[in-house]
Amino acid sequence: MIFTIITQVPHIKFENNYFSYEPYIREMKIWEKYITKLVVIAPLSNEKIQAIHDKYNHLNIQFIELKSFNFKTPSSITKAIYAMFYNFIKIVFNINNTDHLHLRCPGNIGLIGCVAQIFFPKKNKTVKYAGNWVDNKKQPFSYKFQKYILNNTFFTKNCKVLVYGETKKSSKNIVPFFTATYLESDKIKSSPRILSNTIKFIFVGTLTSGKRPIYAIEIVKNLIEKSHNVSLHFYGNGVEKENLELFCKQNNLENYIFFKGNQSQEIIRLAYQESHFLILPSNSEGWPKVVAEAMFWSCLPIATKVSCISNMLDNETRGVLLNLELEKDTSKIIELINNQELYNYKANLAQIWSRKYTLDYFESEIKLLLKQ
Repeated sequence: MIFTIITQVPHIKFENNYFSYEPYIREMKIWEKYITKLVVIAPLSNEKIQAIHDKYNHLNIQFIELKSFNFKTPSSITKAIYAMFYNFIKIVFNINNTDHLHLRCPGNIGLIGCVAQIFFPKKNKTVKYAGNWVDNKKQPFSYKFQKYILNNTFFTKNCKVLVYGETKKSSKNIVPFFTATYLESDKIKSSPRILSNTIKFIFVGTLTSGKRPIYAIEIVKNLIEKSHNVSLHFYGNGVEKENLELFCKQNNLENYIFFKGNQSQEIIRLAYQESHFLILPSNSEGWPKVVAEAMFWSCLPIATKVSCISNMLDNETRGVLLNLELEKDTSKIIELINNQELYNYKANLAQIWSRKYTLDYFESEIKLLLKQ
């Protein structure tokens, strides 16, 4: 089977291997087990290999480079139009030669792929829609347009669109799905942390405004001002890092808040196992892997009510839902800090739920999709 991936995710070529973002590669390593040839259609990056990168394992890989583009400035529009036409031609040509098309959405390249696949109604297709499928937040028009095409059975045929969260008013194309990080063999004992000494919070993800890392700092700052012994550890980098570090310096938080940068999966796993709470005040998510990962290790998630997070946390039975009202959110956290029994109850339920969604289960579902 020739299996073709069309993705926005940048790749790095190093010593005849192709690297990309580790969680994405981890997932694609499962798909690639059941194919004879892997064709990757994606942009190439000049970035250096870091701890957050990994490579494909498949021995028969063909890489088709696409041009990156955006519409952020007037000067970029002409280049974007050319890049879109160039990418469209490359994508159409390669879809024609594939047995199974796998499209990663949303995104600029995902949009081109959505349009291109219309001309191949008989091709077997799967689409991983990693964003918020439910229209409960303001989204770019391009995202809404992609969802319209994928949900429409006239434009998109012979396709399973894997989405997170509720799927009400969706067509037969749409399949509720999940993602995973850990294996059945990873289910070693991990008990809720004792709420004494320093209460450790972690933030795992890119440091961008959309993830609202500043709100995580504001919560910890508020807890410190209320005489609670807490710390916050950031795992990840991003454009907001310097602003966050400056804020911490201006507010004398340098002994409480620490920036660890990008780290390997093993280090992140250890951080979950040693932390009391994960905090994710994001304004948009698909299936937030970090929430499920934290729950797997009895690290209680504190997150906003976006996408499927309310369902993951069972409306606070398995965690804390943020309202983005600082005093109210802080009060809910203090209630848990002061109640070991309640904290244990929620953390144990979180772990039980998360450990249903292993890579073994994920792989069995992928095999079924490829057989259809």
